[in-house]
Amino acid sequence: MTLPRRYIPSVSLLAAFEAVCRLGSTAAAARELSLTQGAVSRLVQNLEGQLGVQLFRREGRRLKPTEPALAYARDVRKALELIARASLGLRANPGGGVLSLAILPTFGTRWLAPRLGQFLAENPGVTLNLGTRLRPFDFASETFDAAIHFGNRPWPDAEHLPLFDERIIATCSPGYLAANPMQRPEDLLDKSLLQLESRPNAWGAWFAHHGLEAPHTQGIMFDQFAPMMQAAAHGVGIALLPEFLALPEIDEGRLVRTPGEIVSGVGTYYLVWPADVTPSPPLVAFRDWLARTAAQ
Repeated sequence: MTLPRRYIPSVSLLAAFEAVCRLGSTAAAARELSLTQGAVSRLVQNLEGQLGVQLFRREGRRLKPTEPALAYARDVRKALELIARASLGLRANPGGGVLSLAILPTFGTRWLAPRLGQFLAENPGVTLNLGTRLRPFDFASETFDAAIHFGNRPWPDAEHLPLFDERIIATCSPGYLAANPMQRPEDLLDKSLLQLESRPNAWGAWFAHHGLEAPHTQGIMFDQFAPMMQAAAHGVGIALLPEFLALPEIDEGRLVRTPGEIVSGVGTYYLVWPADVTPSPPLVAFRDWLARTAAQ
């Protein structure tokens, strides 16, 4: 459905309005936009006339935005940023498309990044913009086309592609194992058990799988896998790591497995994208490639 023209103001009107709201005065907005103060005032007045809504209260020579205007300015700011990002992407890659993807930091660097060369070789016209996010966010408030997400429940208002379930291995440094001999899972109960903020129940699930109750006192808390893995490699304690992170470290001798089985983790890795937006060709290409790659 095409909206009436009156509800689609020109970029010049919106840019002037947003700048005045953000900077607090027409003078500051004029300096930023390289316009005269009078030109900015006229653009704001024209926007009010087009919308039929008073956006500012005149207090002497100052314009004070109304509360509805401030909310409108936030949406306008996001729209202008999206247009700018799309324009930069088109300029950088006029023959293809741009895909903006939010990734989990360690998953992105240790699993995704080593495989991206294959995707780019198969899709030479696609430009990838990657940003890290530790927790789910609202697609409406971000400019990402899709995200790599971990958890038990899919995001609301989003389409989902399950990639693979997490499988967990208990690991420590060779030196830590030599100084703390362990032969059975229960031997871990009195050791320094490193923890991750996003997996607060991981050790409880690991010990429960082995018929044991997790100790109340554990070890240092980390907000990401990467520093926790480095701490384990330097002998600080025992880390529960996803299989795809642990196996390369074990193969290279920086970590060793402690007693115990590989245990199912507490969630699944997903690719998610907004349900109310038709996937762009770059997203479709990435989604299909990611499904094939994860299946391997």
